[in-house]
Amino acid sequence: MEQTPDRKRVQEFARKLFGHYTSGMLTMMVDIGHKTGLFEALATAPDTSQRIADRAGLDERYVREWLGAMVTGGIVQYDPGSETFALPPEHAVCLTGTSSRNLGANSQVLSMLARRLPRVVECFRNGGGVPYSEFRPDFTEYQDASWRLLYDGLLIKGFLPLAKGLPERLAAGIRVADLGCGTGHAINLMARDYPASTFIGYDIASDAIEHGRAEARSMGLTNARFEKVDVARLPAQPKFDLITSFDAIHDQRDPASMLRAAAVALAPGGVYFAVEPRASSRLEENVANPFAPYLYGMSVLHCMTVSLAEGGAGLGTAWGEATARKFLTDAGFTSIDVVDAPGPQNSVYICRR
Repeated sequence: MEQTPDRKRVQEFARKLFGHYTSGMLTMMVDIGHKTGLFEALATAPDTSQRIADRAGLDERYVREWLGAMVTGGIVQYDPGSETFALPPEHAVCLTGTSSRNLGANSQVLSMLARRLPRVVECFRNGGGVPYSEFRPDFTEYQDASWRLLYDGLLIKGFLPLAKGLPERLAAGIRVADLGCGTGHAINLMARDYPASTFIGYDIASDAIEHGRAEARSMGLTNARFEKVDVARLPAQPKFDLITSFDAIHDQRDPASMLRAAAVALAPGGVYFAVEPRASSRLEENVANPFAPYLYGMSVLHCMTVSLAEGGAGLGTAWGEATARKFLTDAGFTSIDVVDAPGPQNSVYICRR
């Protein structure tokens, strides 16, 4: 017998659903503010829309309408008496500056992924996936922007010390490889801070590799280099004392081969240091995770589909700790420690053979 929907619950869900749509709209407004310098202009001092537009070198009418979205979205404060707008200092921390807490660059993910939405919809009907090549170059740019400040603030002092004794070994001099290095910023930062060690970044994206090389040259680094390599086919030689990967396992075509290759390429006493999204492998355990909808959505729109496009495993972004442990064990790692990364979104897997 068909149940009659509860009108109150219908209304409640409709409000919730429209709230999701509103959040998506605000995400695009944040993207505009990030790209145009409006948040920096706002953070300078409370002011009128005209003066804020003048500081940013923008059209006042557009700025005024954008400010309407920011005020009603709870991002910017408004004083109707003086008709001035202000960015609270706590909000400015998350939207301006060079701190790892600046999340402004992450706003571009929505518009970037939306451009591929028609292709993903085709995959729902026909299977397969959207290959990584169709996401470049703007996905490469997004990844660089969203991880760069995190690396700048936390890689050396926050991430690496999670593996006991690792900073000391890097200072003394070891061989390091980064799998799926992207634009290579992590490699270049480590090479700068640990000149006695040698570093190599592997990635399949030519544009990302060239970006890493250019940055290494600009930093005057002689101990960092980059190669275009499918990390699932990483050669067994040379051996490395440290192998890293940052958010790079779950979207691989063949993650099992990648992890086996990493295990084989480790020197005796070596460490595999992997950063992956923090999630459970069980859907019901992710219901209370506030980041879970983002992870599953990112998976549908990028991480899972780029793997399936190559006939791959399609693990998905929320593959979770239990699945990760199984893959790492099957690859030959006998010691697997999982610790929380700085910030709530990721876990760090510290693995040894």
